[in-house]
Amino acid sequence: MSTPRQPSGGAGAGGRRPVKGAAPRPAVPRGQSAGRAQSPKAQSPKAQSPKAQSPKPQSPKAQPAKPSAAKAQGAKEQPGRPRPARAPQQRRSDGRPPAPRPRPQRRPPTRRPASRGLRLADPRRRLRVITIALSVVFSIFAGRLVQLQLLDSDALAADANTNRYLNIPITAERGSITSSDGVSLATTVDAYDITADPAMFTPEATGLPDAPEQAAALLAPILGVPKEKIAADLHTPKTRYKRLAAQQSPDVKNQISDLKSGLEKQAGSRACQAQKRLLNKPAEEGGRTRLDNECVNPLAGVFNRDTQKRVYPSDGLAANLVGFVNAEGEGAGGLEQQYQKLLAGKDGHSSYAQAGGRLVPTAGGSLDPAVPGTDLRLTINRDIQWAAQRAITDQVTNAGAEKGYVIVQDVRNGQVLAMATSPGFNPNDLSTAKNSQLGNAALQDAYEPGSTAKLMTMAAVLDTGKATWDTKVTVPYPLVRGDVAFKDDIEHDTWYLTLAGVLAKSSNIGTIEAAQTLGDTQPEANRVLYDYLRKFGIGQQTGLGFPGETAGLLDKPEDWKASKQYTIPFGQGLSVNALQATSVFSTIANGGVRVAPSVVQGTTAPDGKYSAAPASEQSRVVSEQTAKTLTEMLESVVSDEQGTGGRAAIPGYRVAGKTGTANRVDPKAGGYRGYTASFIGFAPADQPRVTVSCVIQDPVNGHFGGQLCGPVFKQVMEFTLKTLQVPPSGSEAPNLPVEWKP
Repeated sequence: MSTPRQPSGGAGAGGRRPVKGAAPRPAVPRGQSAGRAQSPKAQSPKAQSPKAQSPKPQSPKAQPAKPSAAKAQGAKEQPGRPRPARAPQQRRSDGRPPAPRPRPQRRPPTRRPASRGLRLADPRRRLRVITIALSVVFSIFAGRLVQLQLLDSDALAADANTNRYLNIPITAERGSITSSDGVSLATTVDAYDITADPAMFTPEATGLPDAPEQAAALLAPILGVPKEKIAADLHTPKTRYKRLAAQQSPDVKNQISDLKSGLEKQAGSRACQAQKRLLNKPAEEGGRTRLDNECVNPLAGVFNRDTQKRVYPSDGLAANLVGFVNAEGEGAGGLEQQYQKLLAGKDGHSSYAQAGGRLVPTAGGSLDPAVPGTDLRLTINRDIQWAAQRAITDQVTNAGAEKGYVIVQDVRNGQVLAMATSPGFNPNDLSTAKNSQLGNAALQDAYEPGSTAKLMTMAAVLDTGKATWDTKVTVPYPLVRGDVAFKDDIEHDTWYLTLAGVLAKSSNIGTIEAAQTLGDTQPEANRVLYDYLRKFGIGQQTGLGFPGETAGLLDKPEDWKASKQYTIPFGQGLSVNALQATSVFSTIANGGVRVAPSVVQGTTAPDGKYSAAPASEQSRVVSEQTAKTLTEMLESVVSDEQGTGGRAAIPGYRVAGKTGTANRVDPKAGGYRGYTASFIGFAPADQPRVTVSCVIQDPVNGHFGGQLCGPVFKQVMEFTLKTLQVPPSGSEAPNLPVEWKP
């Protein structure tokens, strides 16, 4: 089918047909040239009727309808432009109105081609691209992880720990040392270690070239430590922990905290904050290379750590026995040293992250808690210790002696109730003590006992049955043995003494004669005496295990050459410590059974469980009858008018004891110089309870044992008997005869 022709009115000039899809040319009103358009003002408002609006687009399938003449006319008009005013209609010649002019057809709007939908990429191709991209990313991550975990892990971990984590030791609370009634002789109180992180004192960390020196100048007057030492400790940036001063009091800690807070407040002022913002910025921006001194807190890297300090509430009471601790809090003398491991417990450990000296609570850490030490309860009676210490201190001063010591021992169980030494020291202030005063002379001094050792010789003679208390002994003056003439303390005519009299008058010559009866030959007698001396504990440790305790000196009998075999029976040529000598008398007082001395009653574990110390070892030395006879002989020393121990007598109590006066060995000169004065005894003699020994070394005002130590014995024994509420004796002393008439 052919396309219908457009009406003549709808064709353009020259009768051309509009090209399909081309924009129609605007219709030009008559009387106007095609190149000029009518002004918009000439358009009537009515011209734009609804019918003049563009028609709806037709469906592509619809056939184009034949346009009417009016529409063809309108096609000449340009859509949207105003139409020219119509000329007045004129009637036709037949009187009918003229036919209406066809309205120009509006050009249909240009139809946009239908948009084509978004075409998706091939999913398989897209999956391959994503897989490759992820593989590359994960390969980079894996390579970095390998580097961090395998190649650089150790270095990075060390660097991280160094920069972030602080490892702080936790000191265990040291166990207490108490007297037998539970009163503290040594205890622990809160204290503070002043510490520092040297890495926080470097120029890079502080902005100061001399931060350690500035900090040292501030801390030295408070800590009492030379500023050079503090500065040297702070100049160790590879160390993150340094202890500047140990066991400081709360006052010292508060002074440093207040000073540090003041400096920190000053460094946080507005002016200082402005300086910090300009730090390390370019010079053209007003930058600074360092801060002013007042804008830096040189104590920012100083901290305090809770710890403990050892204190001794009774000052110097029993100090020579209890001992002391050093600046590190470790036992350095006495029982503190002997039981260091038990008292110290087990230290713990704490690790935490820090930044700028402050704890980072979310950064983790570790804690290994400390285990407190075990408490030590001694056998020492605090009141008796005080009485003994006062008595020996006064007498050492009065005698102008070098030193002296007193021991009080329970004869039934071997427990030491007091061990006092003069001069002593105050463990709370070691700066005032001499080195010679820090030990325990009662256990560490080895001295020749002199006449107190005659008790062991008499015990051997009686126990072997070689003599009895009333055996008659003729005592010449002097007595020559070998090429040596032996004498007594005083010059005398020939004495006619019983064996009890020999002990009461403390005759050296009579003791030599009694010892010779122990064997048919002198070597045999020496061997018998040696065996008894060993049974009494001479030449061996007492069993305390005390640091520096001396075992004394006792040569083997085959080495008793020349005069030694004659001097040992009366107490020279051998040496003992004061506790050994005391134990000899306690053995006789206990019926001939030796009980090893002890100073520890028991321990209390950290869980509060108390454990009594094991019972001391016991061994029989002489028979009970021998011990009883010796006790009566010792009473004659105190009660008889000719006895040397009359000043030790105590009204209401029977006292058995022995004086001792010996030449003193001077360890510096290597020979004899001065004297050792002593008295050892026990009471009540009828039912012995305690032994008291007194030893004074190198006295000036007098030198006899009965003269110097007799009064000390009496004072301490009286106080002890009252403290222990020991009843007076119920009988009189036997007063064994000391002489006989030829």
